Amino acid sequence: MALPTPLQAFSGVPKTPASDKQTIVDGEKMTGAQALVRSLEDLGVTDVFGIPGGAILPVYHQINDDLKFRFILMRHEQAAGHAAEGYAIATGKVGVCIVTSGPGATNVVTAIADANMDSVPLVVITGQVGVQAIGTDAFQEADIVGITYPVSKHSYLVTRAQDIPRVLAEAFHVAATGRPGPVVVDLTKTAQTGDMYYSWPQRMILPGYNPTTKAHGRVLSDAAKLFNQSYRPVLYVGGGAMRSNAGAQVKRLAELTDAPIVTTLPARGIVPDSDPHNLGMLGMHGTVAATGAVQRCDLLVAIGARFDDRVTGKLDAFAPGARVIHIDIDPAEIGKNRTPDVPIVGDVATVLDDLIPEIERAQAITPKPNRKPWWDRIDYWRGKYPMTWDEPTDGSLAPQWVVKKLSDMADPSTIWVTGVGQHQMWASQFIDFENPKSWLSSGGLGTMGYGLPAAIGAAVASAREFDGKKPVWLIDGDGSFQMTSEELAAAFFAHTPVKIALLNNSVYGMVRQWQTLFYDHHYSQTNLLDGEAHGPEGDAQAAAGDLPLEVPDFVKLAEAYGCVAMRVFTEEEAVEAIAKANAINDRPVLIDFRVWKDAMVWPMVAAGASNDAVTYKPGIKPLLDDTEGDAYVNAAEERRVAAREAAEAAADGKEN
Repeated sequence: MALPTPLQAFSGVPKTPASDKQTIVDGEKMTGAQALVRSLEDLGVTDVFGIPGGAILPVYHQINDDLKFRFILMRHEQAAGHAAEGYAIATGKVGVCIVTSGPGATNVVTAIADANMDSVPLVVITGQVGVQAIGTDAFQEADIVGITYPVSKHSYLVTRAQDIPRVLAEAFHVAATGRPGPVVVDLTKTAQTGDMYYSWPQRMILPGYNPTTKAHGRVLSDAAKLFNQSYRPVLYVGGGAMRSNAGAQVKRLAELTDAPIVTTLPARGIVPDSDPHNLGMLGMHGTVAATGAVQRCDLLVAIGARFDDRVTGKLDAFAPGARVIHIDIDPAEIGKNRTPDVPIVGDVATVLDDLIPEIERAQAITPKPNRKPWWDRIDYWRGKYPMTWDEPTDGSLAPQWVVKKLSDMADPSTIWVTGVGQHQMWASQFIDFENPKSWLSSGGLGTMGYGLPAAIGAAVASAREFDGKKPVWLIDGDGSFQMTSEELAAAFFAHTPVKIALLNNSVYGMVRQWQTLFYDHHYSQTNLLDGEAHGPEGDAQAAAGDLPLEVPDFVKLAEAYGCVAMRVFTEEEAVEAIAKANAINDRPVLIDFRVWKDAMVWPMVAAGASNDAVTYKPGIKPLLDDTEGDAYVNAAEERRVAAREAAEAAADGKEN
C-alpha cells in the first residue's frame, strides 16, 4: 500500500483514538452532525444547497423540516456550488452548500474555483471518510483539502466533533471578511458521529488574520493631489467595489471629480447605466468609449479591480500615459500586474468614504482642472460608436435584438444571470443595468454551465430576501445550458420561477467566432446540431423528416422537467413569448430563441493585442486613427471660446 506523500494534507492527521479524547464538558451534549446543523442555525443561515452521500449522511440525518434553514436539493454537486454562489451575490450573504466525499467533493471544485476568482463568499462543507481510513485509499476518499488549497481562500480538515462549532464560525468569518471568497470545511465521518458539548457563540482562533479596511498614511492626500492634477481621469471599477457595496461612493466620486466610470464585467450595475458618467464595460468586448477613455486617460483610478487580461489586453500598452491609483482590500493585488503611483489597501467603500472629503478639501484650495475637452472626446466616441449589430442573413433572429427586447420588457428590478459565451457578452452590452446585485455571471473562471444553477440560487434569494418581487431571467447559450440542464428538475421542485432565454445558434458561439477570425473558418467540433430547424415551419419540417433531428429538442426537454416551454423564430413570436414568460410566476419557463449562428460580438480586442487596436466592426479601428475625433474636440472648444467671448462682449456692452 502506498503511503501518503508529505505534500498531502492528510499525512499529518493523527489516527490514534486518544486524539479525540473529550476534554470539554460544558454545554449541551450532542453529536458532531447535530452540532454542524445547530451551528448553521446560530450563524443565521436560512438556505442551504447540496446533495447527500455516504460520508456526509450523519449530517443529512439531522436535516428535517423543523430546522431554521431551508435545504434545496440540487442534481449535481457543481450546480450546488453555483447555486450557493448565485444566492451569495444576490443577497450579499455567505452562500452554503453541503456535499459528500470523493466525487461529490471533487465535483464542487469547479464552483469553488469560480467563487475564488470572482471573490464570492462561500462555505462549502464536504464529507470525508473516518480518520482511521484517511490515507488508505478508502472508498470515496479524496484529499479535498489538498485539492482546494490553490483555489479557495482557506480549507479546514475537521477530525474532532468538538471543533465543529468553532471551525464553522471561523469559516463564515473568513469567507465574508477582507476579500470575500470560498472556504472549505472537510468534515470527517469521525467528527460527525463523535460526541461533543455544544455552546454558542464560539471563540475564533485566527492569529494573523486581520484584513486592513482603512487606508493608512498619507495615501489619501496623495490620491487627492493626483485628482486635482488630472485633466483626463477615469474610474476603473471592478467586482471588488460591488462586493463592498460601494455603488453610492463610486457615484459620488464621479460627480465630485467629473470623471467617467468604466466597469469590468462583474461590476455591471454598480452605477446605473442611465448615469451620464457611466461609459459601460471596457476591455475585450467593451464599449469603444470605455476602452478609449482608459487608453487616453492621464489618471487611472482602479477601484476593486485586478487588471485582468481581458480588460488590459497587452498589459504594457494598457493606459500608457496614466498615473495609477489602486484601491483594493487584497494587498496581493496591489502591484501584481501594474505598479501604482498611489497604492491604497483597504475596503473600497471605507476608503472612498475617507477619500471623498480629502478631494473636497483639495478642491476648496485649488479648483479642479477643466475637463470639458475630455468629455468632448468621450461624447464623440459614444455618439460615433454606439452598441449595434448586423442583421441576420438567414432569416433567423439577431441575438442582440433578443437581449435588448428582453431588457426593454423586463421588470426594472430583474436579476439577470448568464452562462458563458457570446450570449454573456451580448447580455453585458445590451441589458440596461440600473441596480447593483442585479447581474450574476462567471467572470474570472468563465464557467460554462454556471447560468441555470446560479439562477436557481438567485431565485431562492429573491423569495427569501425580496418576497419574490425580483424576477430572475437567465440568458444562456445552447452549449452552456446543456452542461447543467439537469437542474431544471431542481428549479421545478424548489418552486423557483426562473425564466430562461436560450439563445440557440446550434454552435459553441464564442469558439466559432474565434475560429472564424483566427483559425481560417475551420469549425472543428463546434456544431452542436441542436437547432438546425430554422424558420416558422421548422417544427413541421423536422417532424416530416425534412431537417436533421434536433438533439436535444429543448422544448420537449423543458416540458419533461415540468416547465413551460416555447420555441420562437420571428420577432413577433419573440415579443409574445417574452410577455407570456413575464406573466408566469409559478414554475420555470424556457424560450428557445432561434438566432443567427454567424452573429459576432463586437467591439473586440484580439487576445494579447493592445486595446488601441479595438475593432468596432471589421475594418473599423477607432483608436488607431482618431483624426475625426480630434476635429470634433477642437470644434467643440472653439464653440465654447466663441460663446465665452460673445458673453464677455455682451457684458461689456451693458456696462458701457
